[in-house]
Parts: sequence; structure tokens; C-alpha cells
Amino acid sequence: MDTATGPHRRQRHRGRRRAGGEDGRVQPIPQLPFRQPRLRIKPLELLSSDELERIHLESLRVLQDIGIEILLPEARDLLKQAGASVAGETVRIGAEIITEALKTVPSQFTFHARNPAHNLQIGADWITFCPVGGPPNCSDAGRGRRPGTLRDAEDFMRLSQYFNIIHVAAGASVDALDIHPSIRHLHLGRSKALLTDKVVFASSTGRERLMDGIELARIARGISHEQLDREPSVHTVVNTNSPLKIDGPMAMGIVEMARRNQPVIVTPFTLSGAMAPVTIAGALVEQNAEALAGIALGQLARPGAPAIYGGFTSNVDMKSGAPAFGTPEYMKACIVGGQLARRYGLPYRTSSTNAANSVDAQAAYETVFSLWGAILGGGNYIIHSAGWLEGGLVASFEKFALDVDLLQMVREFLNPLDIGKDALGLEAIREVGPGGHFFGAAHTLERYEDAFYAPLISDWRNFEQWQSDGAPQAWQKANAVWKRALAEYRRPPIDPAIEEEIEAFVARRIEEGGQPTDF
Repeated sequence: MDTATGPHRRQRHRGRRRAGGEDGRVQPIPQLPFRQPRLRIKPLELLSSDELERIHLESLRVLQDIGIEILLPEARDLLKQAGASVAGETVRIGAEIITEALKTVPSQFTFHARNPAHNLQIGADWITFCPVGGPPNCSDAGRGRRPGTLRDAEDFMRLSQYFNIIHVAAGASVDALDIHPSIRHLHLGRSKALLTDKVVFASSTGRERLMDGIELARIARGISHEQLDREPSVHTVVNTNSPLKIDGPMAMGIVEMARRNQPVIVTPFTLSGAMAPVTIAGALVEQNAEALAGIALGQLARPGAPAIYGGFTSNVDMKSGAPAFGTPEYMKACIVGGQLARRYGLPYRTSSTNAANSVDAQAAYETVFSLWGAILGGGNYIIHSAGWLEGGLVASFEKFALDVDLLQMVREFLNPLDIGKDALGLEAIREVGPGGHFFGAAHTLERYEDAFYAPLISDWRNFEQWQSDGAPQAWQKANAVWKRALAEYRRPPIDPAIEEEIEAFVARRIEEGGQPTDF
């Protein structure tokens, strides 16, 4: 089944066939074709230009007067050579270093996938939806909450490949805790390379993990090292150790990815009231300082390397200290983070999140709130768009399906409104006249099959029809959708020689021990 290339009208028409086609066969899950949305409306701005400049200037003061700890000696040396003041592990970075570094970051770049049809544009008004990434646990209605396994991780990869609204295969939507950490990344990397043909992720939590991830991305694309260095093909996320610290592996990830011309998403994890000031403005000052320091470091390693400004500022529950997501504060931080990224001409990473412990109303409204903060804030790269639960501790299969439906609705909303002559409907109004109805109008009959978005989960039947069908809840319908998607999934084709090279590389690196660990 090729859902990535079929015409839009045909895809939408399938949305009206709920049982079988004309030949009696069951139709695939109706979904929109693979395409990136674009934000055709002006991003929301909460701060004036003067107010935004105050955050910018305070961020520069933090870096220059207080400094940031960087635990990798090589990274400190790069900054020292650029004129920064280094005392032990603390680096004080002058405003001129940041200003010059920002001049070389591309405002937009092409992200290359194994399948060129899945290449992405990152920056400007382009939007990319990524699946949940990183939780140690997963859950579904049948098997409950449990530690993630390689099989679970692979199933999320299949779902990310299957659903066109998910643009990235990413890394592991749930960690494979049944595999030893020294070789876990190799098993996951092989699965990503074979089960998906979308752009991928490499972990920078260790030098060997990162280098193996880069090499697997290169082999999967069947390209030379020189071509990889010209074409961004794999990305990583660097979370600073807020407040004001970048550890050794994260600094290594910034430097090494930049040297290979691969995109780094520098994302401070600034929880207001815990790892950042209790005021959102103060947390944004800290977020901005840490993000600018990491991006500048990458440009010193290789000017012009792609980088993405990451924002992940939220608040905590001051009664328990637990992270809170999908809050009004989170939404404000998303929007101001986008203003800061645009001020610097940088692509912007943000997230769709929630703190709910089950697939319930809280999960829904917090997700919608945070997603609209990301969209209206001008987010280019929206991570955790499908499947996030429990504040990031769980990847949920039912939540993944619900979020796919939500993301498709968002994409349809972002489509420009057609105001052509036919769309304005004057002839239909003339035909129906006063007091009539439009169900039988020629204008309606020509368009009704694909006039509106057909949801995957929402149930629009009246109460009696819904009750007679067993009164299905949204989570039950979502359970059926993700299981059906896995049943319909087909592994994307790959050159046998490339698959053999992938298998040989993984086998060799497993034999060599993978990433050294202390256990």
C-alpha cells in the first residue's frame, strides 16, 4: 500500500468508505497523503519587540557575567579560542561571540530521508510532526503499563512509518529495556534503518552511540561520507543540564554533529520553579542563554552547520515538584520561544505534551493546549506529537492513534481557505433559494464525498446509533486503529546490498561491545 503518493482526492474519498470497497475488500485506514503543513497565518506574538529584546539582553548578561559550565575540555577550548573566558569548567561567553555565531546558522535546510519522497524542509513556515521519543515505559489497553522492549519500540517505528502525518521515524518512541545499554542503540538503529524510510535520530549520550547512529544513517541512504557531510541526514537532541550546564556527552554531540554537518536540536529543559526561576520570564531568559550557548558552540566547530533552537520551558506542580505540561504557562513559553527563534532567524523546535496518567480528558485538553502553543508559536519541529503520556514517562499506543487524528485535523485547519468562484457557491445559493436546503443541490452532490475532514476517532452518530453499536469510547476506537495500522503496515523496500551492509555493521559493532558502560 502506497499511502504517500496517492492523490489527495482519492485519499479523502477513502475516508467515506467505512466497510468495504466496491469489490468488497476492506479499505486501508483513511489518512491524508504525506505532506508537511505550513503555517500560512502570522505566528502569535505575546511580547512586543522591546519586551523580547529585554529577554535577549538578559540572556547575554547571564552568559557573560555568570557563565555556563561545559564539562568537555575540547568544547571549552573552542570557546576560549573564540575569545570566551574560561575558569575551570565555567565559560563566560561574550555577546559578540554569540552574535557572530548566529550569523552562520542556516535559517532553513533540507533534511534527507532514505526515501527522497520523505525529505523535509526545516525552517521558515514549514511544520514537522515527530512521534514521542524517549520514555522508558509504554502502555496499551490490553497489556497495561510496562517497561519498553525492542518489540514495542519497533511497533512504534512501524506506526511512525505507516501514518503519513508523522514525518519522522525519530529514535525510540519507547526504550528497549530488554537489550543491554551497551548495544541497545545498535538494535534500535538497525530496526530504524529497515522498518522506516523517513528521517532518523541518533543518540548523543555517548561517542560510540552517536558515531554508530551517523554511520547507520549513511549506510541506509547508500551514500558516501562526503555526500553525508553535504546533506543533513540524521539529527540529535542535546538537552542542556539546566541550570547553566552542558555535560560531556551533550557537548560532544554538539561538536561532532556540527563537524559532520548534521542538525543538532539544542533544547534546555527549563522547568520553572525547579531548574529555572519560578517566573516564566526568568525561565525564558535561562532557556535562551543555554540554547544560544549550545548553538554557538556548534558554529565554532563548523560554521554553517544546521542547528535548531529548542524550547521546552514549562512549570512544576509547586505542591509536589512534579513536572506539569499543557499548562497556560507552557503555552506562553512555546509562543515566546518561537518569537526568540525568529529573532535569530533559527528553525524552532517545540513539543506537544501533557501530564495525564491515562488516555482521558486531561490527556486530550492538555495536548490540544500545548499543541496549539507549538503551532501558533511558529514551531517548525514539533517533537512528541503522537503518543506522549505521563509527562514523558510513557509512550501510549492508544494516545498515538488519538494524536494522529488530532494532527490530521490541525493540518486540515492550516490548509488555505478556497475562495475561488466555485467555492463561493453563488450558483448553489441561487439554485436553493430562500427556505430550502443544500443536501440535494448539484454543488453539494459534486463535492460531498471529500468536502470535509473525515476523523479516525471522533464519532458523529446520534446517541441511539452510538449506543446500539456498544457505546464505544474514544480510547477503544484508538485501540482498534493502531492495531489495524500495524496489521496494514508493510516494510518499505530497501536494496538487498544495503540491508546486508547494515546487518554486517551492526553485527561487527555488537561483537566489539558497542558503547562502553560501567555495568
